[in-house]
Amino acid sequence: MINKYQRLFKGEQEEGHFWPSFTDLLSAVLLCFVLIFIIMMVIKSFQIEEMKRTIDQIMGVRVNLVEDLKEEFSGSELGIEVDEKTGAIIFSSDVLFDFDATELKPEAFVFLDEFVPAYLDVLLEKGYESYISEIIIEGHADRNGGYLYNLNLSQERAFSVAEYILSEDFPYRNIQGAVKEKLTVNGKSYTDGREDKEGNYSAQDSRRVEFKFRLKDEEILDKTRELLGGA
Repeated sequence: MINKYQRLFKGEQEEGHFWPSFTDLLSAVLLCFVLIFIIMMVIKSFQIEEMKRTIDQIMGVRVNLVEDLKEEFSGSELGIEVDEKTGAIIFSSDVLFDFDATELKPEAFVFLDEFVPAYLDVLLEKGYESYISEIIIEGHADRNGGYLYNLNLSQERAFSVAEYILSEDFPYRNIQGAVKEKLTVNGKSYTDGREDKEGNYSAQDSRRVEFKFRLKDEEILDKTRELLGGA
């Protein structure tokens, strides 16, 4: 009988030792999770700061590039407008084409010979080249005629400009290689019409050609995903 009670007492002692040990183990595991969480939050904060610096750098590049374009073309006799937000270069298609035509006018070659080297000098020769993903020539039409007709018209006009810049007749052959690597040609039909100073739709202002640039947004997004630990 005494042995029986001794065994029961011993069992209770062993069980009593087990639960504190198990509780200690849970506490240690919980502490590890808390430490891991804190470390992850610290790492994440550094990643977010790095992401902010990257975005600020890119935004700074765009701001500086727009300012350089404005400085280059403000007051120019070429009649060029620089979009202060995007840096797009805008000029009337009447400078390049007769009404409803896609063939460059004789004076268009003189205009492009003067404008294109100055434009590319800013984009590709002032430290911006590594940030530039695309150089876009974009044609726009007015509302005269149907959508598809004007889509073809605006596309062919943009193509005519690109074709000349990349042709053997273009006098600045040394820049053609850099242009080929980045050039895209688009036609927008009449989907992005412009207004006059009174806020009314202007067919004349809507007929235009724009030169745009695009920064390496996809690389920026990939960098952001990497910094945030995404896939």
